[in-house]
Amino acid sequence: MNILWDFDGTLFDTYPAFTNIFYDILGGDISKEEIYSHLKISMTHAARHFGFTEQQIRDWRNRETVHPGETPPFSGVEEVLRFADLNVIMTHKPRKEVLEILEYYRWERYFRHIVAGDDGFPRKPDPASYRFLHDEYGLDLAIGDREIDILPAKAIGISTCLFQNRTPGADFYLERYEDFFEVIKDYGFSGKKSKAKS
Repeated sequence: MNILWDFDGTLFDTYPAFTNIFYDILGGDISKEEIYSHLKISMTHAARHFGFTEQQIRDWRNRETVHPGETPPFSGVEEVLRFADLNVIMTHKPRKEVLEILEYYRWERYFRHIVAGDDGFPRKPDPASYRFLHDEYGLDLAIGDREIDILPAKAIGISTCLFQNRTPGADFYLERYEDFFEVIKDYGFSGKKSKAKS
């Protein structure tokens, strides 16, 4: 099985740290639960929703890089990475930040290819980056935590999984990666080697 992964909120639990930054910028006037729910749509959406000023946007940009120790991987995800025949990442995060986190956890070995935010592809939900990775590697599944992560996959015919998100439209849903192997059986994935390019 060849898997395309989103990064923030899918492989690594980065949103609590981002929520704390937004909370500080907003002066503690908005609950962390509300901030988190809007960040899970997108950073741009949250900034727009909360009416960020230009100065607040600059503050966010200056603080959005957090220490990798504050952005741990989700429990159970490493077993899925080991199981997959091939893993790739598509993220809007800058490559330098992605690599810092992967290297901190010694996970860079799990990923054949990373498309990062500074690679010049259009932002999700445009499917261009997903199509590029699919053409290269013959992807079977895209996993993300937001609807915007699965829309490009659906557009090019890749099966989709939403993690900790029940928005309608995904092929299947996971709350915990420990359940991954049971869920893929229910949805017809056998775990057999892909016919993809190597």
